[in-house]
Amino acid sequence: MQKYTLITLLLSVFIALLGIGIIVPVMPIFARDLGAGGFALGVIIAAFSVTRGLLQPVVGNLSDRWGRKGFLMAGLLIYGLVGLLIPMAKDVSHLVVIRAFHGVGSAMIVPIGMAYMSLLAPIGQESRYMSYLNVAIFCGIGCGPVIGGILSDIWGLASVFYTMASLSLVALMLVILYMPRRPAGEVATEGNFLKSLVEMVHNRKTVGILIARYSTMIIMVPSMAFVPLLMSEWPGVTGLQIGFVIACRTLVNALLQVPFGKLADKYSKRKILISSSLVLSAVVYCIPFFTTVTFMAVVYLLLGCVEAAIWAVLGGYASLEAKAHYGHGTMMGMFGFAMSGGVFTGAVLAGGIMDQWGIAAAYHVTGVTVLLLSLFAFVMIAGAEKNGSAKESGT
Repeated sequence: MQKYTLITLLLSVFIALLGIGIIVPVMPIFARDLGAGGFALGVIIAAFSVTRGLLQPVVGNLSDRWGRKGFLMAGLLIYGLVGLLIPMAKDVSHLVVIRAFHGVGSAMIVPIGMAYMSLLAPIGQESRYMSYLNVAIFCGIGCGPVIGGILSDIWGLASVFYTMASLSLVALMLVILYMPRRPAGEVATEGNFLKSLVEMVHNRKTVGILIARYSTMIIMVPSMAFVPLLMSEWPGVTGLQIGFVIACRTLVNALLQVPFGKLADKYSKRKILISSSLVLSAVVYCIPFFTTVTFMAVVYLLLGCVEAAIWAVLGGYASLEAKAHYGHGTMMGMFGFAMSGGVFTGAVLAGGIMDQWGIAAAYHVTGVTVLLLSLFAFVMIAGAEKNGSAKESGT
């Protein structure tokens, strides 16, 4: 039963994220055609992050009590509806509302998938198992932009969103038919969300992990949503080429997830985390300096490499914290909240800076911000781990 649960979960998440990935290269262009500038584009993306972020902790906690299957089904249904609604948008305000609704569905998919995976992970293999889920996520997002670019070039923007709707409904049918309400052996918990939240705030290591997740997600808007705008200014660039560059990042991320997951289970997570975060911030800072498709593809390959390490390490950290202190849904809900907070910050920060000083400045400020926050998170995690080691040696 556990094997079928794992396979169904990974397939469902892959199909759902494939539907999301195909809209990446066309969503900014569609929004711009409706009159969105840099700040408005940031607000459209932020609307998704706000609703997703606010609901993830609540949904995660409720899933510990009520089971996870119903939430996963509802999220996939919303994804399907969003794919049908986006082509009907007539102005920017419509897109903001639709993307906010999209965020509601997202709050019920990836965090719930992470909670399932955390429960299935054997002791000592947390990063490895979380990396399996990350493979499904990044394969979906990575293949999606290429498909989206092809669909857009051949049949127009609307066809991309209708394909997203169809893929989401296929994933919904898989969950209905094959996913159990709870993994084998799991029992309902009655953990109080506010009590768990207070415990998290007072746990230095948990705070450091959440800050690290928050800081490394700030790059998502400039690195994903702004790169189509940056590259569309180059002569002769097609939607397929833009999709290819984005796919370089996500596909190499997917390929390296499991190797980095095994590495993170065996060696120091915090050392892998800080070295990868430093490279990440430097790469984002330098993106505007590259002006050809070939160089941009190489940069995005490097970006995918360091992100693979960060996602594997932080997923393992979150699973360990869930097992040691909190419910799996509750911890993964807060982990998802940190992710959404980072995306929201990046959307508003990068969008506002782009309108004021240009797209290059947005990348530079984002890179510096990630650097400073990552250093702070590392200090928090390292301090907590050293204190824990000192207490163990003193007992």
